[in-house]
Amino acid sequence: MTKAQSKDEGSWGKLVRDIAVILLLVLGIHSCVAKPFYIPSDSMMPVLRNGDRLIVSKYPYGWSYASASFHLAPRTEGRWFAALPARGDIVVLEHPETRIDYIKRVIGLPGDTIELRGGALIINGKPVKREIQPMLSIPIDPNLPGPDSGLGRFATRDAAGRPVLELPIVRETLPGGATFDTIDMGPGYVTDDFGPIKVPADHLFLMGDNRDGSADSRVPSSMKGLGGPVPFEAIAGRAEIISFSTDGTAKWYNPLSWFTALRSGRAGTNLRPERDGSANRE
Repeated sequence: MTKAQSKDEGSWGKLVRDIAVILLLVLGIHSCVAKPFYIPSDSMMPVLRNGDRLIVSKYPYGWSYASASFHLAPRTEGRWFAALPARGDIVVLEHPETRIDYIKRVIGLPGDTIELRGGALIINGKPVKREIQPMLSIPIDPNLPGPDSGLGRFATRDAAGRPVLELPIVRETLPGGATFDTIDMGPGYVTDDFGPIKVPADHLFLMGDNRDGSADSRVPSSMKGLGGPVPFEAIAGRAEIISFSTDGTAKWYNPLSWFTALRSGRAGTNLRPERDGSANRE
């Protein structure tokens, strides 16, 4: 072997090692610190829209098998450095059966009794504060309404003739003070009446903000729901901020469209719920 051949082989070996280190570093950040997440549906409207891109932090609740990227880790019980979410946090989780990523809001903690009557949420026997808000007008685009959405019934046109969704909004305030907007499409939905059910130890009750269009803890797994309270170890992380949002018009072959497809006013939106200091705290 000549010196030139030895040098070439050494250079290739160093390149392979460098690439391996970079991949491991990216995988470690993805699994332990933060990762991007794409919103593919309307189940978390009005806070999150189909086409939003988020940053999800991995460390606030400790780590479990669900923290690993690409669902490669075997399922195990428990968490390392565990810390329970607060009511109102938006969390990403692995579906307990399918291992598909879901995003929902924490409504019930271990020991809570959850009930819905006529679409009104009741926690531990006390109705959650509900305040009707003005109708929310959101522009319709190729990403909104999302696939299989029931929000199309609210399509109309604004004063300028542009297509919009006029959405009925109800603001909820959970025990502990988390306050956020939900969509209530009206009576007649199966998920309007549920429970009561007590959340087991080491489990969480999760719901979507689009209350009549979310496959969550109220919905059987046979209907793509979560099938009840979710084990704490299935939680992968907490949604923190919207990094950017697109309207569905971008084309991979047209770089200019990557910019024109950006929705204005979405980037930088903080996804931590507001806290009402006057609410009862537990």
